[in-house]
Amino acid sequence: MPMPFSPEHISGISGTPLSRRRLLGSLAAGVTAAPLLAACGAPGSSPAKSAPSSLAATAPSKPVTLNILDVAGNLQLTQPILDAFKAQHPEIVSSITTSTGTAPELAPKVQAQQQAGNVQIHLVLTGTDGLAAGIEKNLWTPLKPYYDTFFPGLVANYQPAAAAMATLAQDQGIELVWYPSGPLLETDPAKVPTPPASPQALLDWAKANPGKFQYAQPRNSGPGRTFLMGLPYLLGDSDPTDPANGWAKTWDYLAQLNKYTAPYPGKTSATMTNIAQGTVWMIATTTGWYINPRVLGTVPKQFAVSAFDNLTWVSDAQYGVIPKGVSADQLIAALRLLAFALTPEQQAATYDKGYFYPGPAVKGVTIDKAPASSQQAIAQFGDPRIDQWIAGAQIKNSLPAAAQVTAFDLWDKKIGSAK
Repeated sequence: MPMPFSPEHISGISGTPLSRRRLLGSLAAGVTAAPLLAACGAPGSSPAKSAPSSLAATAPSKPVTLNILDVAGNLQLTQPILDAFKAQHPEIVSSITTSTGTAPELAPKVQAQQQAGNVQIHLVLTGTDGLAAGIEKNLWTPLKPYYDTFFPGLVANYQPAAAAMATLAQDQGIELVWYPSGPLLETDPAKVPTPPASPQALLDWAKANPGKFQYAQPRNSGPGRTFLMGLPYLLGDSDPTDPANGWAKTWDYLAQLNKYTAPYPGKTSATMTNIAQGTVWMIATTTGWYINPRVLGTVPKQFAVSAFDNLTWVSDAQYGVIPKGVSADQLIAALRLLAFALTPEQQAATYDKGYFYPGPAVKGVTIDKAPASSQQAIAQFGDPRIDQWIAGAQIKNSLPAAAQVTAFDLWDKKIGSAK
């Protein structure tokens, strides 16, 4: 039977310490949702056993332990949701364990457990990078058979841009949070009083200030891959969705920029440390990566954010995916948790301290519904121009799984290996 949901909950309509806060109000167990647009499955096969095509129960036969791996920094947004779920549903989970890793490590780790017939990771919290790698290797449980039972009305209750990003999961993951991301630039205003407003101006600035601009490796960095995927729109490439055949201008531009950039670290947090310490003066950033490190004091509050002229936003999102090979009871528990995370009350928690600003993927979860601590942090450390930029520019999806993997591979080959 469908999970319970009250439609009046929805109305109208986008390496860091964990922020904790208590959630407001009563927390519901179900969620609305409509079937995601189905897409073709990825090539390849997995030795892991397939999940059951349907589930007779909406609760496990006994409470289970859920082991959750986060490779996206998502726990900063969802840890309070996990805590609330465990407190409210002892009949579903006896305990929830969490661990963290990196997106490049994800697919090999899950694949090794599946090949050994011993899947110990029951739910993965991932960005588009880890999602794409797992789709390519056919590691994730297809979730479409469970939509009607656990996620009735899914797409209808996502924000429009979030609904578009949900299709990237190819029915193998549930989108939990969304934001327009970037590409944006973050600067030390004492060193960069007039930020560049075009790719050419950025190249000229980097040439005049060698080693003072930096972005992290796109394969493991939200700002890095958003910068990479945003350039084809800014440069007017022939096909921004085709990194192999449609990015001639982008690859030429990045090769030129490569002569003057600082080295590419493996994590976004390293770029934040470097700009805070003055090693670099300007970095690629996103809405959340601009706000949150300044809230936490990692980056000085006075540092500034800027947008390119004629900006096209590249959306980013984070997903819950379930590896093939989990037991039926663990599958049910993971699905119940994902549904719980999409209720408006829980989505309000994802404003956090601006880490994924705005954050909520579902409609109607406005900032006034966020915890007071979130409202205060965003009022103090946000920039009202960000909302203006979001309202005034196109928003495009990140690349789909196969194209994203191709883009990362080409960047590694053409740009990263040349540094």
